Amino acid sequence: MAWVQICRDADISEGELMPFDTDDKRIMVVRISGQLYAADRTCSHEDADMSGGFVSEQGVRCPLHLSVFDMSDGQPQNPPAQDPIITYNLKIESGTVWIEV
Repeated sequence: MAWVQICRDADISEGELMPFDTDDKRIMVVRISGQLYAADRTCSHEDADMSGGFVSEQGVRCPLHLSVFDMSDGQPQNPPAQDPIITYNLKIESGTVWIEV
């Protein structure tokens, strides 16, 4: 595992989803209720790219079949998705956002 620099903390507004690719991983960083989260941005149900998804206090809603994923643990909150998405450790140092991949 290694820490990868993503962006500046100030670059991500409340309710915003930022896509990021590193090696073979497709990741999203999202700010919900002031907290930053990082997770795979590929839906576990139909491999849809969730970078066009909808952000709410409940999590990120896949734009294809509307399953919502809790960003704290990747668990789906409603069908049709049944499997969680992978979440990543995230840290902020000196205003810079890092993800452990």
